[in-house]
Amino acid sequence: MLENALKLLKKFTSHDYKAYIVGGFVRDYLLGIDSQDIDIATNATPMEIKGIFEDAFLPTEDYGSVIVNKYGIRFEITTFRKEFNYADHRKPVEIQYIDDLYQDLLRRDFTINTICIDENGEIIDFLGGRDDLERKLIRTVGEADERLEQDALRILRAIRFATVLDFQLDGEIVDAIRKHRGLLKELSYQRKKEELDKIFVSGDVKRGIDMLLQFHLDKSLELENLSKVENTDSLIGIWSVLNVEDCYPFSNNEKEMMEDIRTVMTLNNLDPMALYKYGLYVNSVAGEMKGLDKKKITESYNSLVIHARGDLDVSSEEIMKSLNKEPGEYLSDIYEAIEKEVLYRRLPNTKEQILDYIQKNYASIS
Repeated sequence: MLENALKLLKKFTSHDYKAYIVGGFVRDYLLGIDSQDIDIATNATPMEIKGIFEDAFLPTEDYGSVIVNKYGIRFEITTFRKEFNYADHRKPVEIQYIDDLYQDLLRRDFTINTICIDENGEIIDFLGGRDDLERKLIRTVGEADERLEQDALRILRAIRFATVLDFQLDGEIVDAIRKHRGLLKELSYQRKKEELDKIFVSGDVKRGIDMLLQFHLDKSLELENLSKVENTDSLIGIWSVLNVEDCYPFSNNEKEMMEDIRTVMTLNNLDPMALYKYGLYVNSVAGEMKGLDKKKITESYNSLVIHARGDLDVSSEEIMKSLNKEPGEYLSDIYEAIEKEVLYRRLPNTKEQILDYIQKNYASIS
């Protein structure tokens, strides 16, 4: 990754522009963490970048990044800039392109995200980011109070980095979070969810949740059930406990799964019918949150006589022929009864015995 990124930088310098790798990739590189996202900062304007890379995707907004796909890597390239004022405590109202890397770095969020690599692979660190990496410290560029008020999403980003990297928050950030936590209400649910997802899938989700609770961000984020989350590292499991589909964005499939998990939380996750109806994953997530052994849940699921209606040793045509009836709603009732009897091993899953059961119990069905 780094080798290809340096090749991209040299494309810029060969056209007499400055360009540097900056941000998360450099931070993770110095920490020995694999990273797939590479941000480039340059003094070339978006149109000048387009002149170097014909297939560059230009931003639709003035402050957006130019996207260049090269060497199988997606590069986000941003022109050095200054930002003026912030709308809704999130986006700069005005930007000004500049020709100064140092001034560009001063607009960024945390010092650990300001370390750069030049085209020769040399580290450039104007703001002490490397020292903060060694100290395992999250510190803002400039005054924390101002930075978090400008962009309230930085509150969640600070907690996310502390959680994912196992770093501590600088004292100024702690004070600023407490002061400005109410601003989170003004951010879009989509942006908040993106940061929360990263916290919830981190290696130490408990610490992340504890930090959110410590700063009382559950109220500002409208996550009233956050303190009830326990015993799970499943993202969908956490959101199912939070139960906020009415405001946070989810797909229909995610909503259905979360509803299933909440239902299964009230059931016995080793019960054959619960396992059959809701499946292994949903029961495993719910069982884990209840402190059950996931291995036992898996063993119980694998030992089911059937896992789907198609596993029954009888067809609809055979049932109708046995009863000498045309298709109708009665078939669904019969299938549900057969499934239950077979799952609880009261009825062997053989064609002969299933049809015999149907004759005995449904021959007189109207």
